[in-house]
Amino acid sequence: MRSTTRADQADQRRAELLEATRKVVLERGLAHTRIADIAKSINVSGGLIHYHFATKDELITAMIRATLDIESARLKEIIEGPGPAVRRLDRVLRYYIPESHDDQSWLLWIDAWNAGLREPAVNAIMLELEEAWLDALARVLAAGTASGEFTCDDPAGAAERIDAMLDGLIIRYTLHPDVLDRARLLTHARTAAAREAGIPVEAFTEDGEPG
Repeated sequence: MRSTTRADQADQRRAELLEATRKVVLERGLAHTRIADIAKSINVSGGLIHYHFATKDELITAMIRATLDIESARLKEIIEGPGPAVRRLDRVLRYYIPESHDDQSWLLWIDAWNAGLREPAVNAIMLELEEAWLDALARVLAAGTASGEFTCDDPAGAAERIDAMLDGLIIRYTLHPDVLDRARLLTHARTAAAREAGIPVEAFTEDGEPG
């Protein structure tokens, strides 16, 4: 059994600080989160946080980066997973759509979009997030077309249209869940994706996999 090294301990502490930062940001928002708030939330000193992250901006950026890495890894699993292309496309859509109107990942991303207008480092990460989703959608659409399941002449363009539509609808769902519920949101997503893939919308549920 390998003993814990100082580097392992430092990595664990950084992970704990990133998770604490995420929780505080979700409560207070990126703009109103202070190092003191994060330190208080886990009963450590501000000096300890600054030992691992020189500035608040570095800490916030690292937290957003860690969240992006988790989502990107999950997307890779989905698009490279088993089953026909229509199943994988549906899994991407359902992973994209928030579980509820107060889904933590989406609350963070909406806040980060706003911060990205003024923070170049955050803006760059948000662009990577967008590219990861576009790539996932385009790869599944291209794979389905290659296998003969789909008819999609422009997977990249189709991915952009699906992505843009979902972003707009999800913001509406997050802000006004009484106007647009998740079931209707999923129906819109499947309808748009079916049109882009050249398949009937019923193809998404014909094998009985739950939405």
